[in-house]
Amino acid sequence: MIFSIKQELYKLVHRKITWIASIILFFLMLIAGFALADESKKLILTLTFDSSDFIMFILVIVGATCFSMEFQNNTILTLLYKSANKIYVYLSKYIVLFLYNVFLHLLALFYTICLRYTIFNYRVNWSELYLYHQPVWLNMVTASLIDLVTTMLIIAIVFLLSCLINSSAIVIAASLLVTFIGQNISSELMNGGKLISIMKWNPFNMVDLTRQYGNYGMYVLTTHLNNQELLMGSLVYILIFVITGYLIFRRKRF
Repeated sequence: MIFSIKQELYKLVHRKITWIASIILFFLMLIAGFALADESKKLILTLTFDSSDFIMFILVIVGATCFSMEFQNNTILTLLYKSANKIYVYLSKYIVLFLYNVFLHLLALFYTICLRYTIFNYRVNWSELYLYHQPVWLNMVTASLIDLVTTMLIIAIVFLLSCLINSSAIVIAASLLVTFIGQNISSELMNGGKLISIMKWNPFNMVDLTRQYGNYGMYVLTTHLNNQELLMGSLVYILIFVITGYLIFRRKRF
């Protein structure tokens, strides 16, 4: 397992997209800062210049190509030959993407602090109480930790689709559609007022966890779940999708 993780880390570190995405993240956050100029400065800092959406987009692309490119190029056969078990190949990819996810969120926190003191120079006291009677700095850290769960749910969905579809382009398109359009479909279904008690537990509803943390009053009317329920639902769906993806991967013919 350790060997498989080291292999995946090596490949990730040596992929150009890994570092290009880190630079793109900064410029997207910078653009968001100008676009959100009229919003609450404390909310902008809490949500790290809306970095959650950008990180999600990056992870969809990196995660989709992580599996699909190896299926297309048949390099997956080499990994399976060197590994003692298929589950090591599958889990090592998920663990490495989790580490990359953590790296992107730490980078977003660093970029946020830099932007706050330089280009935008927000007059916000980090210790000032804001959401949930907590200081701004704690809101920002908590939102980032919560977004780790949300984005790992997205990665689990991407992995599931990657095991079903070999084309990285199709997986990326399908993942983006599932992620962004799925949320809208989920909202429309629940706004209809039918079977809300059941529909509110659909997986696409859980993707609003980070946004709801930052704007509870607005999003709870759409999700019909509190933050704790969304968090628990996300963790359960992560487990379900990871297991389902592996079962498909294990039975896949190479």
